[in-house]
Amino acid sequence: MPDNGYRERWLTAQDGLRLYFRDYCTPGGGPAAAATPVLCLPGVSRNSKDFAPLAQRLSRERRVICPDYRGRGRSQYDPDWRHYHPPVYVDDIRHLLCALGVHRIHVIGTSLGGILAMVMAVAMPGTVAGAVLNDIGPEIDISGLAKIIDYLSDDTPLADWDAVVGRLRETFPDLPARSPGDWLTIARNTYKESPGGGLVHDWDHAIVNQFAKALGGKVSLWPLFKALERVPVLTVHGARSNILSRKTLSRMADAMPGMARVTVEDCGHPPNLTEANVLEALDAHLARA
Repeated sequence: MPDNGYRERWLTAQDGLRLYFRDYCTPGGGPAAAATPVLCLPGVSRNSKDFAPLAQRLSRERRVICPDYRGRGRSQYDPDWRHYHPPVYVDDIRHLLCALGVHRIHVIGTSLGGILAMVMAVAMPGTVAGAVLNDIGPEIDISGLAKIIDYLSDDTPLADWDAVVGRLRETFPDLPARSPGDWLTIARNTYKESPGGGLVHDWDHAIVNQFAKALGGKVSLWPLFKALERVPVLTVHGARSNILSRKTLSRMADAMPGMARVTVEDCGHPPNLTEANVLEALDAHLARA
C-alpha cells in the first residue's frame, strides 16, 4: 500500500471513457476489511482529492472508494457534453461497483454527490446501505446555485497559487478554511497547471451546459429523498450554506424522523467532513448499519 493510503486505479466506462478512482483499503486486511465499504461522491466540479483526509481516517476500518466523475480531475473528458448528467454518473458508479465486486456500500455525497446518493436509492436500492448528505437536500437555493454556475463558467487562467487562493476567498468566503494552508489545499484541489501556462480549473467546462438547466427546471427531488428512508441517513449542514437552507433541513427531518443531522457553525457550502462534531456523527451513523 502506498504511503498516501490509496491505490490509483482506472476503469473503462460502459461507453469506453477512461475513469479514475482512488481505492483506500484497510492495511493488511483482516476483520476490518470485511466491513461495508464507503463510496465518496464529490460536488459538481469537485474530485476525489476533497475526501483525502476523511478517506484516510475511514480506511482504518473499511475500504473507501473515491471516484472522479467523467470530466473531472483525472477522469477523461466526455466528447459529448450531454452525458454530463446524473443518470450517466449513476451508470458509471454502477459499473465501478460491479467491476470491484462491491454489492453494498455506504454513500457519502457532497452536494451533487448527495443527489446521486438519492438517485442510487431508486436505481439500485439494494446497494445503498446508508447515506450521508453533505449540505444538500431535496430543495436547493437557486441563488446559491446561480453563483456556482457563474463561477464554473469563468475559465480565465490565473497566474499562480496566490491568485487562485485570492479568487476562491473572494468568491466563496464561507468555505471551511481556517488557515492559509487550508485555503491552499482547496486551491490545489480545484485548479491544475495548464500546458499553455497559468492555472486553470480541474474540470471540463462543458459540465456547465447541463448543470445550468437546473436553474429553469421544476423537478422535485423529494421522491428521491424519500427513497432513502429505508436506510440510515445523516445530513450535514453548513450554518451559512446558500444551498441547503435551515427551512429545508427542518422539512427533511419532518419527512424522515429517523434522519440524523449535524450543523457546522461558521461554515458555508459545504463542510469538509473533518469537523469534530461531523466525525462524531459520522462514526455513529456508520455504526447504525
